[in-house]
Amino acid sequence: MTSSTQARTVDLHIGGAASAPENGRFVVKTQRLTGQDVAQVAAAAAPDAVRAVAAAAQAGPGWAGLAPAGRRAVLERAAELLEERGAEIAATMGREMGAAAAWCGFNVKLGANMLREAAAQVYATIGQVIPSDVPGMTAIAERKPLGVVVGIAPWNAPIILGVRAIAMPLAFGNTVVLKASEETPATQAAIVQCLVDAGAPAGVVNLITNAPEDAAEVVEALIAHPAVRCVNFTGSTRVGRRIGELAGRHLTRSVLELGGKAPFVVLADADLDEAAAAASFGAFMNQGQICMSTERIIVDRAVAEPFADKLAERARALVVGDPQEPGTQLGPLVHEAAVAHVHALVQDAVAHGATVLTGGEPDGLFFPPTVLTGVGAEARIYTEESFGPLAPIIVVDGVDEAVRVANDSEYGLSAAVFTSDADLGLYVARRIESGICHINGATVHDEAQMPFGGVKASGFGRFGSQASLEEFTELRWVTLSSEHRHYPI
Repeated sequence: MTSSTQARTVDLHIGGAASAPENGRFVVKTQRLTGQDVAQVAAAAAPDAVRAVAAAAQAGPGWAGLAPAGRRAVLERAAELLEERGAEIAATMGREMGAAAAWCGFNVKLGANMLREAAAQVYATIGQVIPSDVPGMTAIAERKPLGVVVGIAPWNAPIILGVRAIAMPLAFGNTVVLKASEETPATQAAIVQCLVDAGAPAGVVNLITNAPEDAAEVVEALIAHPAVRCVNFTGSTRVGRRIGELAGRHLTRSVLELGGKAPFVVLADADLDEAAAAASFGAFMNQGQICMSTERIIVDRAVAEPFADKLAERARALVVGDPQEPGTQLGPLVHEAAVAHVHALVQDAVAHGATVLTGGEPDGLFFPPTVLTGVGAEARIYTEESFGPLAPIIVVDGVDEAVRVANDSEYGLSAAVFTSDADLGLYVARRIESGICHINGATVHDEAQMPFGGVKASGFGRFGSQASLEEFTELRWVTLSSEHRHYPI
């Protein structure tokens, strides 16, 4: 096995075997914090994407026809392998994206749980007998695999979201092509290797990696292939719009989990200590680089000042530093452009009257957890996704204004409401336009069995357990006539 400190080679995986790209080209993935090489990565082009889809299509009938227990065994064994290899895979993830050890370890844990949950769903494709008005006719609604599913995974939670892109499609009898993120190719290659080593037949799971400049060409080749029946993508709304348009052009299903600007509502009767703890976790975990990250903290004026003080105190106590150090809680941002974007949002907010309570200035790739007060609608941070460790506080007067501000966004993925009144919490949660809402909990929360997805510009479709059945199977109507039929002509 390759040493965790040594650069490795990441090949394509097509049709059950490691494969070099047809053009023979590889690119180097480096650790941005140190400049150290992490991997030599196969730089696929369109012909490689076509090969991967063809391999998945060829393997489709055999995998779909396999007894559910066979698919379950592969997924369960893959979960075991992911955990057994967890330390090395987590270390690779940390070097590729700069994540702290806690986030990497959580990715391994939830990724394994997602594989086990997928294994538990292999029998979920049970159909339904529907009463027919035709004498002697039995009508059945049955679920069938779609065929080839393309999963396009991001870098920010590369194990969780890499597994999510392919586990449920596999459980329901589809074959898959995973297009890894350019930021975390070695991490996501390790997921595919776990499935292959767990006994996935040749062609059932395929891996495509690419150079950043070739991403559009590779993605278009994958989606345009006539054998591809569905594409699922997790990433930015900007790229998601392009993928949705491309999928629509080819009449290919799409499941899109896109950007977020999660509102975190603190009502006047909230437990401020609990709310500050959840807001700190939601805003700063993984440097705020999570689709569910708390991006707007909407606080009733009656408690705004004490809440801001508690949140700022928590932010100052967080340890920012080398992600390989055990005590580090926040590591670097993913790249220099991310730092520049986050810093520009802070500067713009201050120019529009906001006050920085703590943080606000970068140090190379590091950006400290930053709390701002006095943020108004004219500031860019009010509307733009920061994807960084920023906690902008917006002060409101009463429940109705809190709901209005929470909904004043193009996004609608996750949300949170803090209140001591459960009925009021449910009332507010039901008025917020989001696919997910947690009452007295952080905006960042995920479980393998839960329906996960957003509304508005945060995308459409749902991942997670039985919710995935709708996305990754086809509903067919089948009839059986056992009596003589009379036809009018």
